[in-house]
Amino acid sequence: MSMTFAVLLAVHGLIHLLGLTRPDAILWGTAATLFVAAGLSLFVWPRWWWALGALAVAVSMIPIAQNWTEARMGAAVNGVILMGVVFGFLAQGPFSLRAQYDRDVRQVLDRPARANTLREADLAGLPPPVRRYLRLAGVIDRPRVRTFHVRMHGRIRSGPDASWMPISAEQVNVVEAPARLFYLTGRMRGLPVQGFHRYVGSSASMVVKAAALVSVVRASGPQMDRAETVTMFNDMCVMAPATLAGSSIEWTAVDDRRARARFTNGIHTIAAELVFNAHDELVDFWSDDRSVAEAGGPARRIRWSTPLGSYRTFGQVRVASRGTARWHEPAGEYAYIELTIDDIQYNKQAGKGRV
Repeated sequence: MSMTFAVLLAVHGLIHLLGLTRPDAILWGTAATLFVAAGLSLFVWPRWWWALGALAVAVSMIPIAQNWTEARMGAAVNGVILMGVVFGFLAQGPFSLRAQYDRDVRQVLDRPARANTLREADLAGLPPPVRRYLRLAGVIDRPRVRTFHVRMHGRIRSGPDASWMPISAEQVNVVEAPARLFYLTGRMRGLPVQGFHRYVGSSASMVVKAAALVSVVRASGPQMDRAETVTMFNDMCVMAPATLAGSSIEWTAVDDRRARARFTNGIHTIAAELVFNAHDELVDFWSDDRSVAEAGGPARRIRWSTPLGSYRTFGQVRVASRGTARWHEPAGEYAYIELTIDDIQYNKQAGKGRV
């Protein structure tokens, strides 16, 4: 959709060049430049392209009004572009979910973080399969992970019989003074969708908007706080195994391929079990500390799991690149989200790259 709209902006701008032979050539040329610049900005300046687009429409309407008989069709195209500009403002502007996500990311990444190294001796208190997993991941003798920034794509649905919605997502996690910020975009029944999961400290909220305007989901409260605590720990296990040698986790050995953990963040303590294969890869994670909201009724706890696979290396760390989140309903389990990780950056600070 962005490519189509960018082409519209560019073609409409180039058509304005036909006005360079007129007395008001400066206005036509300025509008042409602004439309082409707005089209390019969709990709190189996506947070503010709408500002250039609005300026382009405003400048364009001046010569169109002066040459209305010949140029009135340009006003119709400007109307279409203006609708896109309004959507761009709602989706990317300073009051959007995207802007809130960006502000929160800057704030949590501006916090100072220590960069001490994870040593083999730090693994002494971990169950054997967890120790082997950390060695396999390649995190020994490397800086401990304080933050991780992940980009991914996949699909999501609201229930076992619902249609899948393709999504692109990114998230930032901070381990100390915990935070998990997750932003997604998708398309549902032809409408663009944006969602923002925010977990800072030990409080969580979720907002999902259709067409960047209508809130279709707003959720918060103790049930979500606990659920996002589970998700935070799952992220640590899957994407940042170096964090598993932390003081906030109490480990219990089960057998050579399984380990149980209790993860505490603030007032919330959740339990989970990790399952490893014969290659020492983490292949599943489950917890009974998440809840599903019933329509018109109270939330109820059911098992939540994340089968994993397709291990690959990100930087120098080897972790699973594909995962599925599943609800284990009494009538049968089903997947509601499937994600493929495209990139992970560790210990990234605001305005800085990978350590």
